[in-house]
Amino acid sequence: MIPARAGSKGIPGKNLRQVAGRTLVARAVAAARAAETVDEVVVSTDGDAIAAEAVAAGARVVRRPADLAGDEASSESALLHALETVATPGPEEAEHHGPEVLLFLQATSPFIDSADLDRAVGRVLEGAADSVLAAAPSHAFLWRVAEDGSAIAVNHDAATRPRRQDRAPEYRETGAFYAVRVAAFREARHRFVGRVELAVVPASTAIDIDEPHDLALASALAPLLEGGGAAAAQPAPRAGERPAPTAAAPDASARSRTSTPRAGEKPAPTAAAPGASARSRTTAAAPTATASAATSPTVTAPAPTAPEPAHTDPHPARTSAAENGAP
Repeated sequence: MIPARAGSKGIPGKNLRQVAGRTLVARAVAAARAAETVDEVVVSTDGDAIAAEAVAAGARVVRRPADLAGDEASSESALLHALETVATPGPEEAEHHGPEVLLFLQATSPFIDSADLDRAVGRVLEGAADSVLAAAPSHAFLWRVAEDGSAIAVNHDAATRPRRQDRAPEYRETGAFYAVRVAAFREARHRFVGRVELAVVPASTAIDIDEPHDLALASALAPLLEGGGAAAAQPAPRAGERPAPTAAAPDASARSRTSTPRAGEKPAPTAAAPGASARSRTTAAAPTATASAATSPTVTAPAPTAPEPAHTDPHPARTSAAENGAP
């Protein structure tokens, strides 16, 4: 379930703002639909535009009543309302028993990995946990300000400053997603029930969009986190495999691709562009190469390089820790 109300103070129309060409709502729906353990994706909203976007992305829409869409309404109230709507069997659904696990996603987290969703749901389904939340590791030294303005250490002894590698990591709740057993959630009416575990996610993806600068940061990071461009399109060579040949830059001139003449040697003639007139070939500079069938870029084979070591997951602890306000 993805609660996505129309009202937003920090960023007007926040849930429909885009990151890398996709709205936040559409990104959340896509992440949920890509998870193998998810049977149905539901968006709870009071906005017509959000509802249309959710349907276009492949989600079912539950209309949220006005009393559950205000600034003071909690996420839990919207989730409970949506659960009652989708879990109530109709006359033709006599054998329908409703969902066993509630997976709560927040659209304001644009970089949700569907594999992390499956791991969180799996922990609940197998009985290892009753509630699992996304959390990113942190080694931050936290402080708070007392009433008199002085600073007080929160999670450390101010008289001791250990090295980062000597400190056990703490975990920051990201708000990206929560998996919780439905029966326990309905009884407790909040998301942290029974045995609670963490789904550890990379800190680099743990962005919660609440202010305009958060949106700008997510847009800047998207190409790096999700790939794109010529470099991303080239797969990394396997161990012991020679790298693929690299194409010359498309804007390199014909002269730059030839060797420099020796002293006293006459420079080689510059090739003319196909179709150019005789006069233009004697006076015009060599044209810039373009990506078309008429021209083919020169290929330079780099010297063999030693095989790169296999990359390892910088976050191997992705086993089975946001904001508590209504998104």
